[in-house]
Amino acid sequence: MSTLTIGIIVVFVLGYAFIAMESLTKINKAAIALLMFVFCWVLYMVDPAPFVQLMHPDFKGTGEQVLSFVNSLITEHLGDTATTLFFLMGAMTIVEIVDQNGGFNWVKNVMHSKTKRSLLWKIAFMTFFLSAILDNLTTSIVMIMILRKLVHDKKDRMIYASLVIIAANSGGAFSPIGDVTTIMLWNAGMITAGGVISEIFIPSLLSMVIPALLLQTALKGNIEYDDMGTDLMGDTVVLEFTGLQRKVIFAIGVGGLCFVPLFHYLTELPPFVGILLVLGILWTVTELFYRHMHRRRGDNIQFSKRVSNLLSRIDMSTILFFLGILMAVACLEEVGVLHELGGGLNSFFEGNHYAVTGIIGVLSSIVDNVPLVAGSMGMYPIQATGDMAVDGIFWQLLAYCAGVGGSILIIGSAAGVVVMGLEKITFGWYMKKISWLAFLGYLCGILSYWVIRTFIFTTPL
Repeated sequence: MSTLTIGIIVVFVLGYAFIAMESLTKINKAAIALLMFVFCWVLYMVDPAPFVQLMHPDFKGTGEQVLSFVNSLITEHLGDTATTLFFLMGAMTIVEIVDQNGGFNWVKNVMHSKTKRSLLWKIAFMTFFLSAILDNLTTSIVMIMILRKLVHDKKDRMIYASLVIIAANSGGAFSPIGDVTTIMLWNAGMITAGGVISEIFIPSLLSMVIPALLLQTALKGNIEYDDMGTDLMGDTVVLEFTGLQRKVIFAIGVGGLCFVPLFHYLTELPPFVGILLVLGILWTVTELFYRHMHRRRGDNIQFSKRVSNLLSRIDMSTILFFLGILMAVACLEEVGVLHELGGGLNSFFEGNHYAVTGIIGVLSSIVDNVPLVAGSMGMYPIQATGDMAVDGIFWQLLAYCAGVGGSILIIGSAAGVVVMGLEKITFGWYMKKISWLAFLGYLCGILSYWVIRTFIFTTPL
């Protein structure tokens, strides 16, 4: 291993450490990720020829040709990364439009329950299926806001909030659009929408149901409501559209998100094209609504919820974090580190991909699952047949383990981190009360997947 390779690894590890310690350093992880990206590739460019010879033996150029080739490699990796980033930006914008126009107010009414246990199951399944359509972060925020109106007891709400984390991560794992990691795998063609839904749905469901069954024993009695009529109606004063218009926006937004996998299947265009199609249609429809409102109320009226205004609410720091991480991982791929690491893991576990992906899932509860999945994608190329084929055991298990494994610790997923901040749940309380439940559900899901692939779907659909 060359000195430059070691230097690149050191930069990546140090950057990763600072990202993990964001709460201590108070430095946004996106800034660190961008520095990782730049520094890794700067070190690569000090002497790129040996790396090119190692990873691209068919290339025979020298001098300026090497530099030109490396720049084309960076552009190629950036293009692959951009497909994920544009998908995320489109999805985040669609969800923001629906949410800001009261599209999720109906969830509050559906959640109304008499007993604590019935509320637990409504929350579990609503979160599970919403996160498959939206994303686990957005779903968690929506559900916590609803819980604050429904449950006033702090201890009970912490239990419900913990289940929201588990259900959101489990629901995102079986959907090609439910989690960043599944979006990455789907965009790269390593899983298909039909394959991951049909074969990961039951493991994901078990990973949510088993913790919920055990958690319900801690909840007894009925729920006491305070003036629920006001709380459940939502804030209609600030909404700019009529009830019918809001339903149209909800139908186009959420229905469009569900349509994206079908669009990809029918056109064979990248998924981000489908998400931009939905965003374009939704944007156009809202503009037509505003055009009609301007005719009635005058051109001088300003509307704060126009899509052009909502774009500023998109979390660009998250987008830049993904950009930095994915491009830094691409550098590790180009110096051969990921290839060697993948081969080492396969040798150590003697090709047992259940063990390899299981460990990756546990690691995703400690460190961010995005670079873990990105690293795995770089370690193992797609093969024509076997576990590494499209919808093979490795890729589907990776989608499940990286998503569900993040529930084991409260800091292991975006959903966990946001719930931790909103409900002030401590790391120690979650680890003592919830972690073992999440881990048990995680293991049961892997076991069920083994049963499915061994006795039911012996070959991918």
